[in-house]
Amino acid sequence: MPEERFNAWAEPVAVKVLHPGDVALGRTGDRLETLLGSCVSIILTDPRRTVAVMCHIVHSGAAPVDERGDETTHAEPALAAMFELLQGCGISPHLCEAYLYGGGNMFPALFKQAHVGQSNTEWAEQALAELGIRLLGQDTGGTAFRRINWTVGPGAPSVRLGET
Repeated sequence: MPEERFNAWAEPVAVKVLHPGDVALGRTGDRLETLLGSCVSIILTDPRRTVAVMCHIVHSGAAPVDERGDETTHAEPALAAMFELLQGCGISPHLCEAYLYGGGNMFPALFKQAHVGQSNTEWAEQALAELGIRLLGQDTGGTAFRRINWTVGPGAPSVRLGET
């Protein structure tokens, strides 16, 4: 019997755990993971789900002028880094599809209305819409933290909610 080319039960090729400000590239079989509170994570993937980039955004918008311009804890530099990684693989970011997670209110007793998580989510939604990138799935808001795991491939990312 010929050796199987793809085994859905096989261990991932690589596990990449993202921390605040991280941006990572994964290929089919690689697992991308992060833990989110008010931060958001955008995952961009080609339509065939063979390559993906994931980020862990802490702050919406651009980095302040007194910080490095490539500070990927901020949304704009993180998205630019994601685009650069995709282009390095020969993939047009504008043809990708996205998942969006996080943006929780981690201090609901202090912030009844607007909060950092809401601002992060709104920025990501607007940026993806302006770029014409289709949102495949989204789990944002609320008061729980989220643990995101995705093995790059045909399935959707796994989201586990925790208690604050």
